[in-house]
This record gives sequence, C-alpha cells and structure tokens, in this order.
Amino acid sequence: MTQEEIVDNLERLLEVLPQFVREAIEEEPELPDLIEIVLDLGRPPEARYPERFVYLAEAEINREHIDTVLKRVGDFGLDNRAGIERTLHRVSAIRNRQGEIIGLTCRVGRAVFGTIDIIRDVIETGRSILLLGRPGVGKTTMLREVARVLADEFLKRVVIVDTSNEIAGDGDIPHPAIGRARRMQVPRPIDQAAVMIEAVENHMPEAIVIDEIGTEAEAQAARTIAERGVQLIGTAHGVTLDNLVLNPTLSDLIGGIQAVTLGDEEARRRGTQKTVLERKAPPTFDVVIEIQSKQRLAIHHDVAQTVDLLLRGVEPRPEIRERSVGGDIEIVQESDLEDLVIQSEGSIPRGLAGSIATAAPKTSMPRSIRVFPYAISRNRLEKAISEAGVPVEIIEDLNLADLVLTLKGQYRKMPKRLREAEARGKPVYTLRSNTKTQIQEFIAELANDEESQAMMEAERAVHQVRLFAKPVDLLPQNAYVRRLQHQLVERYELQSTSVGAEPERRVRILPGDSMIEGR
Repeated sequence: MTQEEIVDNLERLLEVLPQFVREAIEEEPELPDLIEIVLDLGRPPEARYPERFVYLAEAEINREHIDTVLKRVGDFGLDNRAGIERTLHRVSAIRNRQGEIIGLTCRVGRAVFGTIDIIRDVIETGRSILLLGRPGVGKTTMLREVARVLADEFLKRVVIVDTSNEIAGDGDIPHPAIGRARRMQVPRPIDQAAVMIEAVENHMPEAIVIDEIGTEAEAQAARTIAERGVQLIGTAHGVTLDNLVLNPTLSDLIGGIQAVTLGDEEARRRGTQKTVLERKAPPTFDVVIEIQSKQRLAIHHDVAQTVDLLLRGVEPRPEIRERSVGGDIEIVQESDLEDLVIQSEGSIPRGLAGSIATAAPKTSMPRSIRVFPYAISRNRLEKAISEAGVPVEIIEDLNLADLVLTLKGQYRKMPKRLREAEARGKPVYTLRSNTKTQIQEFIAELANDEESQAMMEAERAVHQVRLFAKPVDLLPQNAYVRRLQHQLVERYELQSTSVGAEPERRVRILPGDSMIEGR
C-alpha cells in the first residue's frame, strides 16, 4: 500500500487571479478537489469541481479582469496555452475572430506522488506502455509520476518531450515532480515528432515520455523510437484500445491494419469473404493501459495478441485493477487473453495467426444482426422485425452495431453520427423513405441468409476500398446477387466489374479515380 502525496502550489495560481475572484476561491471549502476556474467576458466567474460548479461572485468578468491575468502569466503559445513558471498550472485562452482573448480556463495542476503503485510491476518490465483515457481522468498526472520513478528509482536516463509544458510545468526550470528526468520543450505543436527524434539522436535516453500522440508523423516517430530499443511511455487520443484499431491515423501504434486477399478455397474454408484484415507489423507499444477512473485501470498486457483477436471479432477481457479507499491494490478481473489465444490457434492455421475475417462465418441461420437505426422509425422497425421473425436486434450503441440503417436524405447530409459510423467501418444501409413498406423490404432482405451475407460482404468491402484505395474481390455469386452487389457499389459512388468465369464469377470493387490519385 502506498500513501499518495499531493502537491498543487495552489497559492501560485490564485495570485494571478483578480482580487475578488481570489477572495471568493479562498472561502471555498473543497479547494483540494478544485479542477479549474473559468473567466469568460460578460459572465460571472466559475469554480469547477468533479461533480459540480459554483459561481464565485455576482459581478461579471470585464476586459480589465482578463488583462490582469494576462499580465501575470507567461506568453501564450500557438496552442493558446500559457503557464505559471515552476508550477503545473495551465491557463488556456479563448479568442474572438479578431484574435483577442475573451475567455480563460485556469486549470489546477497537481503533482501526485505514489500513483503508479497500481502499475509498478508493468513499468519494471521495461516494455513500452501507452496510456488511454478520457480528458481529466489523470493520464498526464500518471505520466509525470512514471517519469520520476523511472529516473529516480530505476536510475534510467529519461527524457520528457513536453509539447504543452503540462508534464514539467512552465518556464525553463522543470517542476521537481519529474525528479531527475530531463525535459525538452517543443517550439510549436507541429514540431513534436521532430523533437521526439531529436531526443533519441542527441541525448541517448533509455526511456522517452511523451504526452498526446495525435498525428501520423508522431505515430511514426514513436515507432522509430521503439525500434531503437528505447522504452516509450506515452498517451494518445483515444479512450480504449478499440478506438486505436478504428483510427487510421493512430492504428500504427498498435501495429497498423492492412487488407489481404485470400484465394477462393481458403476464404470458403475459413467461412469469410475474400478480403480480410491483418495486423501489418509488431505494435509500437507492448502494453496498453485504459484509465477508466483515477482508481480503476484496464490493462492489455499483450497488445499484439489482443489486436489480432479484436480483428477476428473476439473481444478479450483485459485485466482490471482497482485501488481501494485504503490504498490497497486489487485485481477485480483476470485477463482471459491466454485462453482465447489457445482456442483460436486450434481453429486457424499457424501461418495465418493474426489474420482476421471481417465477416461472420456463413451458417444456415446467421446470429442476431445488430442494427443501429438513425432517423428511422423505431416502432415501424420493431414491428417489421416481429412480423418477419428474423434474428435482428435494435441497439443504441454504435460500437456494437453490425450495420447502420438510415435514410438516403440523411446519408447525403452526412451528419456527425453517420461520419462516425463510416470512420469505424460500419456498413451503412439507406432507405428512400421512412415508410412501413421500405422498412419491411429491408428486413425481408436480411431474412434471406445467402443474399444478406453477400450484401454484408459487399458493404464491408466498400469500406475497405475507401480506407485502403485498393481493389477488393468478393466471393463468387450468381448473376442476380452480383447485380445487387453492383447496385450497392454504385450507391457509394465507386466502380465495380465482374471477373472470372462461371461458377467462379465474382464482383471486383474498384476505388474511384480521386482515391487513386490521392495516394
């Protein structure tokens, strides 16, 4: 059991605030839980806590109050962030169209010592670790403590690439919370990848700590660092490992995804479509830790095996650890990864381990098809499913959906929810109108097993073509089904052709000219 020690230097943040705001804050009873203070022009000042907010005064913030804070903090960078020298506090600006600052978010920065006992055994292995979690859950705090422990207790040469000065604080002298670790500042956010490489080439680190890997260049820099044998501890934009698998920009962090075309015989034997997804390379990060809350973590100890199973449609349970109120660490869920790997190795040839089908095996009756309706009448959909007696389930979680059902008009507008579905590779079916007849016809199509499986295959293949801009061959079908597949491809403004001779004649989906030119 490790006792946590919190250092926040809160008085330094209060010093930069207007006097009436500072006096109101000092009277607050829950200062240790304070997250941030918000100062917006023409509005009362706010204090924000994990579960609530309070107005600190009735008086509104004016231009003079904003200017008072600006004079007392450091310069704002291109990311609109400034700091208070030798503290971890952050002041972020909101600007109007003319570039004038009209709002400030004053974030309380705390150094928490003793937080990594929950993952100390993982850090000791020397493997590269990626931390994921929603904003405010404590990723940067844990990253800072990891850097200190690696430098002070494990006596490693540690370099922090600190793009926003959030890890080691503002100013040229880093905050004591990072211990012996060295800090490299980044002139502009766009230079982060270059500074990562510079750190390796110039300063011979044994470990590099980096916050917020968010671009393809940064992902490639991270791979370069890991391949040189340097332990990499970082965070990325995403909440779960699944997010990275579906993110074409950051998927390289977990090995990258590529489309592979199988022969007809192999596709039939495995019960999949001809084009499957595989992991391209070893993951940059060996371990992924999802920070679910400040006291609860989900740990994927073997990212390579986990990604392989995820692409196969199997969701392994991660190991889940919790810290009790008394500080004790408990494993509340054991990982089932090892058992799943053993089971899968018995069903897939060793040479194809890691190759994952993107379609469910063909059976006489498919498993329940999970439909996510968008702008579709739920009552009519439920009635059509009931009348047809088909295994179709309406769900509200897009992550769990097999397909999305919407209207053509909605698809043309491409609202955020549909853009998200396409980004995640979810097949999107469209109806001309929200009528009972249209919905019944769609359900009837799903009821035809062979036909629906073929159309599902075509939908998935369309998304693979869009993602990789490479042709995809579907499984052989009769002339009627091929015509339906051609029509589906046309809806997505792609090209298709039929190749081969009967009975092996099949549809080949081609990328559009613009997609080819863009590669």
